[in-house]
Amino acid sequence: MRTLRAFTAAGAAALLATAGTATAAPSPPPAPTAQLTDAQVDTAVRRLDATVAEMMRRTGVPGVSVAVVHDDKVVYLKGFGLRRVGDPATVNPDTVFQVASLSKPISSTVAAGALKDPAEFDRHTELPGFALKDPWVTSHVTTADLLSHRSGLPDHAGDLLEDLGYDRSYILDHLRLAPLSPFRASYAYTNFGFTAGAEAIARSHGATWQKLSADTLFKPAGMAHTSTEFRAFVDAPDHAATHVKNPDGTWSPRFVRDPDAQAPAGGVSSTARDMSRWLRLQLSGGTLDGKRIIPADTLARTHLPEIVSQPPASPTARTGFYGLGWNVGYDDAGRLRLSHSGAFELGANTSVAMLPLEKLGIVVLTNGAPVGLPDAVAADFFDTAEHGKATTDWLALTGALYAQINAEGRSPTDYAHPPTGAKPAGEDSAYTGTYENPYYGKATVAATSRGKLTLSLGPEPMVFPLTHYDGNTFSFETAGENAVGRTGVFFSPADRTVRIEYLDADHLGTFTGG
Repeated sequence: MRTLRAFTAAGAAALLATAGTATAAPSPPPAPTAQLTDAQVDTAVRRLDATVAEMMRRTGVPGVSVAVVHDDKVVYLKGFGLRRVGDPATVNPDTVFQVASLSKPISSTVAAGALKDPAEFDRHTELPGFALKDPWVTSHVTTADLLSHRSGLPDHAGDLLEDLGYDRSYILDHLRLAPLSPFRASYAYTNFGFTAGAEAIARSHGATWQKLSADTLFKPAGMAHTSTEFRAFVDAPDHAATHVKNPDGTWSPRFVRDPDAQAPAGGVSSTARDMSRWLRLQLSGGTLDGKRIIPADTLARTHLPEIVSQPPASPTARTGFYGLGWNVGYDDAGRLRLSHSGAFELGANTSVAMLPLEKLGIVVLTNGAPVGLPDAVAADFFDTAEHGKATTDWLALTGALYAQINAEGRSPTDYAHPPTGAKPAGEDSAYTGTYENPYYGKATVAATSRGKLTLSLGPEPMVFPLTHYDGNTFSFETAGENAVGRTGVFFSPADRTVRIEYLDADHLGTFTGG
């Protein structure tokens, strides 16, 4: 490897050799061009029926709805499977699905329509009740910082508060206690940071987020069955129930996910037909059926990289970026690729992917917990358009990635099997009582009539039976969207504290008794 000194000397020699001669400025690389023909897209579209059917067979996902847009036309729109296992009603293009984090690019479209000037994304965000731990960051954070996850908030900050039943105002108010990583120099995906940015826009317009979304995008774009409110989803006669996979491989609609607290980040529900209209708008620069819906320049700003989200793993790998509600990347041909996935562990998985230069996009909605099917369908579709066939088993790849993500956050300790020679627990009185935590609120440990201990958390509260593990260590089974299996509860009777393992990733999980 050259040293800096050697490089400098070589550069100086080159300058001396050309001194006094005219040199042409280096030319920029040519702009990427569209490469897909109508015939190639048609081939990929014809394959979709078989692709979706095969991936549903392999995964058991109950229901799927797909839309494809090309050259401002909806070239594919179809539903597959069941809205709810055990009910004969089938999925169709007008079945309403929860889209989970696919809400983010939809919400950034609303933001682009509401702000109207790209420079407004860079203005300071002001939202009563919202602050960050560093006052300087609080006074400088912008809408762009929050919508691109570069505020410094920890990964998924606030999500566990939502799981425990706290509302949006409590969560946004308590983000001021979360530790920060370097401002604008670090990326961490944060639903409630995104929500704060969107809510600030709505407040500045004197509207709720739902009204702003409806007036700015849903109504003008004819997205009649799209909403940011959970009530609209559950009240829709034709909606897809959320399903999770059972140990025996079957699927059941066992949970209901209410994402109202993070509505701009994860609360949108929509249909494949409505999403096809949004895809047309995106690929046409903000127009739809000849009518300007969103300003072209503000919409274009949402497609620009704001922060590195995935550094390249090797010198030949491509860098991944995050824009304003979009994953932003560039392929080997230099073409912009925009995408986003959505996932509720309690029963939904979605994906959108676009090649704007090709005016081609696909959206896939499902009513099953994430196993990679929507991402795989989209990847298979583009792969087929490029190469005439799939070059990879995309479902195996995306399924493995989701399995890896699902394993993150689980305790390395197997609390179901106490160690040999485990120490006995102390008297119940050593643990019972009320403990306080500035971030998570109150925790109450109580003894039951059956000689067991319970832990109560959250505003309702939620009650978890404790199981003894070893000495002053207990465990309980976590619940909710961010459940991680069994987690440890570590009592310190001498100083009247208790630390809850899965709440302590950011060192906020210690409660103090009176």
